[in-house]
Amino acid sequence: MMAHLPLLPILIPLFAAGLALLAEHRRFGMAPQRAIAAVSLLAQLVVAVLLVRSVSDGNILVYLLGDWPARLGISLMVDRLAALMVMVALLLAIACWVHACAGWDRRAPHFQAFFQIQLMGLNGAFLTGDLFNLFVFFEVLLIASYGLLLSGGRAGRMRAGFHYVSVNIAASTLFLMALGLLYGLLGSLNMAEMAARIAAAPPQDRALIQAAASLLLLVFCTKAALLPLSLWLPETYAHAPGSVAALFAVMTKVGLYAVLRVSSLLFGSAAGALAGFAGSALLVAGVATLALASLGVIAATRLRVLASYLVLASAATLFVAFALGRPATISAGLYYLVHSTFAGAALFLIAHHVRRHRHGDATVAGLSARGWIVAGLMFLLAAISLAGLPPLSGFLGKLALLDATREHSEIWVALLLSSFIILLGLARAGSRVFWKQAPGAREVADAAPVQSRRRLEVAATFLLLAYGVAMSVAAAPLFAYTRAAAEQLATPQQYLEHVRAQTPVLRTP
Repeated sequence: MMAHLPLLPILIPLFAAGLALLAEHRRFGMAPQRAIAAVSLLAQLVVAVLLVRSVSDGNILVYLLGDWPARLGISLMVDRLAALMVMVALLLAIACWVHACAGWDRRAPHFQAFFQIQLMGLNGAFLTGDLFNLFVFFEVLLIASYGLLLSGGRAGRMRAGFHYVSVNIAASTLFLMALGLLYGLLGSLNMAEMAARIAAAPPQDRALIQAAASLLLLVFCTKAALLPLSLWLPETYAHAPGSVAALFAVMTKVGLYAVLRVSSLLFGSAAGALAGFAGSALLVAGVATLALASLGVIAATRLRVLASYLVLASAATLFVAFALGRPATISAGLYYLVHSTFAGAALFLIAHHVRRHRHGDATVAGLSARGWIVAGLMFLLAAISLAGLPPLSGFLGKLALLDATREHSEIWVALLLSSFIILLGLARAGSRVFWKQAPGAREVADAAPVQSRRRLEVAATFLLLAYGVAMSVAAAPLFAYTRAAAEQLATPQQYLEHVRAQTPVLRTP
């Protein structure tokens, strides 16, 4: 079983999705589907923990499906970064699933199946060692996201969903074009083999390799919503249901992961003349996106739109950290990636909670005094973390990033100024939502089923916020892990040698 460990995060949700479809019947209700999903998530959590333990000492797991050579078949590769991303996606998914079980999964056709397929696509994208299979898993998670986003949607959501689908179809087309060019030039799409062939590429092929790689990075930047390819994100996320929008908080991180993986492996220190390709362009675009996102936060009139721009701001911050390409900035960025995923997702759930009890334009009504306090406490914790204030994980991530970029004064100015603007935007939103009307002004007595659903939603939100608190308490081991992951990315030759030792059929032509 341990030998097949890298395959399980893909197989478990795949089989769970099939079983969920078989269990869909009015006579059975939602109980069988939820039970299948719960078992699947628990099993994936166990596997994710085992993956992290297996690679924490620097080991790299390589799995060849069908025992085909990696340059011909599907290869899965797990290092510290991949294991971290699988764990983050799963922890986020658990909270989103709990929130959805408060009632949304009843209104969305095939929700439980789509949810599991989404997890399969996310896990596959993080674990694959082959660019073509990265495209395949991208399409799997995107198809599932279309179903999750559009289920039960009306005019606004359908319009935003149409834009989302159109942008991703265009990006997928470019992805295929880039893969075709790279395969024609290098003869392989296995990333380990590509890295060796790019380093040994003749000078006359370098311009074509750069052109194909530019298309590839364009696709990944579209997925990660980098300016000017970010205009689709705010309205799409703002119209998504709460649990779906919270799950989508990790979607931009998939694009960022792909950029980091390709940049560090294919164009890292072992890439010869092509080392550091497009790093300066990504840095400039990241700063520009951060400026746009900060202005979006301060201008947002709806809490869900504000949460969407905060997701954009976190992606921009990560682009800045990863584009600098140093182990210290990548380490700080990985910690910030985990924090921003959980905190941003929590704000989407809070926005959903607030929207259900709104009166007029912005205030909360229909809540008891206790409910009003709970909602305010959730928003306060999320706002402190997202604004980068002590003592929560957002402050630690921003502090580590500022420390790693102390030689770049312009980066300092951009990060501090954006943090200040985001703080103002969150303070403005909090005052509008929670202080415009006295708590309990329109207090209503909820029926027991409504109270039960509300408690489940609140529990899911506090679970995400608890992740951030745990990251602050366990900051030292987490930073040690991200530092080791960053150093592993900074030395791709170690990755190549390890992979080749386990798959000797790989060889440079």
